[in-house]
Amino acid sequence: MNYETPRSVEDAVALLVADQNARVLAGGTDLLVRLRAGQIAPSAIIDIKRIDQMRVITQEDNGFRIGAAVTGAEMSEHAGLKAAWPGVVEATDLIGSTQVQGRATAVGNLCNAGPAADSVPALVAACATVRIAGPKGMRDAAVEDIPTAPGKTSLARGEFITSFFLPSRPANSADAYLRFIPRTEMDIAVVGCAVSLTLDAGGTITQARVSLGAVAPKVLLIQEAADAIIGTQLDDAALDALASVASAAAKPIDDKRGTIAFRKDVSGVLARRAAKIAYARAKKG
Repeated sequence: MNYETPRSVEDAVALLVADQNARVLAGGTDLLVRLRAGQIAPSAIIDIKRIDQMRVITQEDNGFRIGAAVTGAEMSEHAGLKAAWPGVVEATDLIGSTQVQGRATAVGNLCNAGPAADSVPALVAACATVRIAGPKGMRDAAVEDIPTAPGKTSLARGEFITSFFLPSRPANSADAYLRFIPRTEMDIAVVGCAVSLTLDAGGTITQARVSLGAVAPKVLLIQEAADAIIGTQLDDAALDALASVASAAAKPIDDKRGTIAFRKDVSGVLARRAAKIAYARAKKG
């Protein structure tokens, strides 16, 4: 197995094009575990951390561009990012332990295409996009279009994600992410829910996005759930409608961590709670 440390995006793409069994290393918190467990046997590891733009958070068009090798800990320590997108940061904070946070990346979490990934529902609710480098140049895509099935992504041969972008926020906007796990920490989500919303000056919701994780083969963006709360001040009737739509939209499986009925019920509960948190944050400005 070769270990490569390209210094440019173009060099990384060339290495990936030349070897279809190569794997990209950003944080490595999943890649190295799978490698040591014998689940994968790549012929090359392409470490992208030596590429300068992979390790920085920059402001762009009043939003934030986060490099693919930026760790969860670095996102948590960025005051501007945390203030603008608290839900995205708190979702990334839930990936592993404190030690794992020093290595794990949101882009790696996305590219693993795990249905229960914590950062992905929050990124989808945030209307985040990714920038993809490949043999045909650069292209942008919505985060929700990257996972296609458990462990599968829409990335073509030779492509890798170089960064993701969180757009600028209107006034009185906020987001929140919640998950349910059987243990108090260090567990995989049974259900995850993210809500992002914007209020007008009177406290009425004018924009919203609601997403669910761990209840389908890939993250769900639920327009009907957003419609249930847009035009309201998140009163009890709106919350009831939101919970009902979220529960109905969930398409989970039975496994040792939860039944279908339990997961559908929890989907509604978390949607209600996450919306209330995001609403309270938005009212505070």
